[in-house]
Amino acid sequence: MRSTRIVVPVSRSDTLRNTVAHAIDRCLEDASGRATVHFVYPVSERLTYDVETGETREAREVLDRVTVWAEEDLGDDAESVTIETALVGTREYLFSPADYAGVLVEYANAHDLDRAVFDPGFNPLGTTPLLPPMEAEVERAGLDVEEASVQRERRSPLLVRSGTVAQFLALFGVSFLFYLVLAGSVAPFELATGAISASIVAVSLWGISLTTPVKVGRIGRQLARFALYVPYLLWEIVIANVQIAYVVLHPSLPIDPEVVEFDAAVWSALPVTTLANSITLTPGTLTVDVSRRHFTVHTLTGSARDALFEGKLERAVRFVFYGRSAASIPSPAERAKRDEEDE
Repeated sequence: MRSTRIVVPVSRSDTLRNTVAHAIDRCLEDASGRATVHFVYPVSERLTYDVETGETREAREVLDRVTVWAEEDLGDDAESVTIETALVGTREYLFSPADYAGVLVEYANAHDLDRAVFDPGFNPLGTTPLLPPMEAEVERAGLDVEEASVQRERRSPLLVRSGTVAQFLALFGVSFLFYLVLAGSVAPFELATGAISASIVAVSLWGISLTTPVKVGRIGRQLARFALYVPYLLWEIVIANVQIAYVVLHPSLPIDPEVVEFDAAVWSALPVTTLANSITLTPGTLTVDVSRRHFTVHTLTGSARDALFEGKLERAVRFVFYGRSAASIPSPAERAKRDEEDE
């Protein structure tokens, strides 16, 4: 029996994260051997001299993000699935669905891939509907075509979504523990009132607070990594306190305040919020503003600035939410240097 060999064209979309999870689930369902999934980004512009452009930088960023998501979804099954990423179509201009289908089929044939999984939100052209005619072209070329079974984005998204039992239990557990922490006691009265309060919160908010399926195994791994992150963050705070104390007590008060900006390699609200708060908790740096993953940070000294761009906290936050492999993504300083060289 032939093992699963999938190609997934990707671009920025609101359904991309769930499409990655769908493709990984398809691979894990295959029990005949090691499965393979190739995530490819079709580049619309022709690259003559292998130079980086705005589109290719965005493409590599999307592929880096997809790799992290895929490895996170694989978890302990990483050995059973091979993940590859690539830019396609860099030697020609891509205009029509036939152009995109052509480079996708050419790549699939070159790598012996027999199935194409499409993100429902895939539309690199931005305005012209590309997916239906592209799917038809790929299917005519002989590949099995499948559209990821994920919910399309609504123009007016629902405030309340249907929840699952796992989501209800997760929200109940978090609320119950938070109540006990505030109460500072595990007396029978506190346990009873905490359970009642957590039940009310879970019943009221489970369709609002949790909008994605809860995977117990993934959450357990993230909590274990977070337990390692807390002492690391405390140690970084201690070091920064010593450095700031030296600056304050020095006769010449050697401060060098500056506001800096950078794009962090973290995605979704919780990792971004964790990184922003970690930066603020570390003396010498203060998160002024965050727009998606673009950070504006006030730094008090040059050493605080250097530590920020070395990306230690950013790597640690990626480790918590995405696993060990995500720590290998370049730091803000390394990404900035690469962009300068590309220009």
